[in-house]
Amino acid sequence: MEANAEDEIILSSLPIERGFGTPSMCLFQEFWCPSTLVKGLNIFHKQFEAKDSDIFVASFPKSGTTWLKAITFAIVNRQSLSSIDNHPLLTSNPHQLIPFIEIMCRDDADWPSTEPRVFGTHTPLPSLPNSIMECNCKIIYICRNPFDIFVSAWIFFDNIKQESLTPLKIEEAFEMYCDGIIEFGPWWSHMLGYWKESLAKPDKVLFLKYEDLKDDANFQVKRIAEFLGFPFTQEEENNQVIESISKLCSFEEMKNLEVNKSGLLFPSVENKSFFRKGESRDWVNYFSPSMTEKLSQIMEEKFGESGLSFMI
Repeated sequence: MEANAEDEIILSSLPIERGFGTPSMCLFQEFWCPSTLVKGLNIFHKQFEAKDSDIFVASFPKSGTTWLKAITFAIVNRQSLSSIDNHPLLTSNPHQLIPFIEIMCRDDADWPSTEPRVFGTHTPLPSLPNSIMECNCKIIYICRNPFDIFVSAWIFFDNIKQESLTPLKIEEAFEMYCDGIIEFGPWWSHMLGYWKESLAKPDKVLFLKYEDLKDDANFQVKRIAEFLGFPFTQEEENNQVIESISKLCSFEEMKNLEVNKSGLLFPSVENKSFFRKGESRDWVNYFSPSMTEKLSQIMEEKFGESGLSFMI
């Protein structure tokens, strides 16, 4: 059977819903996958061969992905890019430097030849290829307060959606979110999958919180480097390389770069759409008391005794 025909059969058998920014999502491998990515995810799941040196920057959408990609790129490539003045992050969006593997996966995919290969992914942990889970590659996962994720996702997807797609009112989007119906959702199972794996295999998965990165970027940059096997030398610390990377990758610095003020990442996605506010607790400007109560209850129910919690 040809791949296209197989994809059509898979799609036709799955539950379908509209997404926040996509007209069609299907419940694929127990998560809501944009229909346009099913083929790539199938190739990723079945054919991708991970290497021990690979690094995966994993996240639920709108959790700090752009920020973590920038930090990871700067850490891993700092020896070959000794000058901050002509750094690739000054002229390229982080998503160009660390692409999403779901989009890269094609039958004729041209994989990077230099190591370590660094990829981005929104794929839930249970749907990652066996080769990733069985080798010694590293996964860094960033999560964010689900309250802030909702607001950021609602605004982001509204900005990049097809013009023919009716805008979601906040009340409608919130009900979908509470039901887990959002691109790559449910958000709670996405977070819990990586959270539990980080507890079981701390050398394999590093679990970060967006809020902790906001509170002390220098500490987290050092922690990420050590986890990846690219620790800073004493000389680098003395020369404030950690601080330089934190500043280069900060929301304020990246938002003010010309490359992130203009240009397109994808045909309908402007680079500037990835840099809105970058704040914690922006959700208080959008939530009603009843919304706050409902989402708090869902978080308590879903996260339960897992040990994963967020400040409200």
